[in-house]
Amino acid sequence: MLLWILLQFLTVQIMEEVGSDDTVPESPLSKWRNDFSRAFQYYLDRSAPHKVNRWLGTLAAAAIYILRAYYVHGFYVISYGLSIYILNLLIGFMSPKVDPELEVLDGPSSPTKYSNEFRPFVRRLPEFKFWYATTKAFCVAFLMTFISIFDVPVFWPILFFYWFFLFFLTMKRQITHMIKYRYVPFNFGKQRYTGKRSAESTSGSSKD
Repeated sequence: MLLWILLQFLTVQIMEEVGSDDTVPESPLSKWRNDFSRAFQYYLDRSAPHKVNRWLGTLAAAAIYILRAYYVHGFYVISYGLSIYILNLLIGFMSPKVDPELEVLDGPSSPTKYSNEFRPFVRRLPEFKFWYATTKAFCVAFLMTFISIFDVPVFWPILFFYWFFLFFLTMKRQITHMIKYRYVPFNFGKQRYTGKRSAESTSGSSKD
């Protein structure tokens, strides 16, 4: 019993010495991964303001994938999964961050319900995340076309019409939601509220 307690004490001491040793050299693979991650994040942050160039790159990646899928005449399941994934991203991009139905449930006590002040549209999925997820999806799908196990034989017109039917129902529901709660998922320039100015001009003309 005493020997077992002594062994446990020595084990704890050894583990504490190993844990307190901060001079453990970093492996080359881990160092390369950290450097690559920092460099990738640096250039990713620098690309944020350049929307047009970013989406042109995404269109190029999409064109490369379409040409690849057309050339091999296969991988229809990957194309179907990619289209469903992008459709979900598009719905998140077009949806508001706060559901208007929840604001309606707040009742008249909500401070923003009856406010006439212009509020910009805040997306549930920001544009940068939408672009990044879409581009990454095309790149991953392109790499998957080189793995034969994903080339599942399937009658592709069924997948196409099913996706088209799903796209039609989803967009119809989204547009109905937009009309019901009167919001537009796009901001065209800088908008300003002019109700106060028009009221002042009306009062000024009435004085004259």
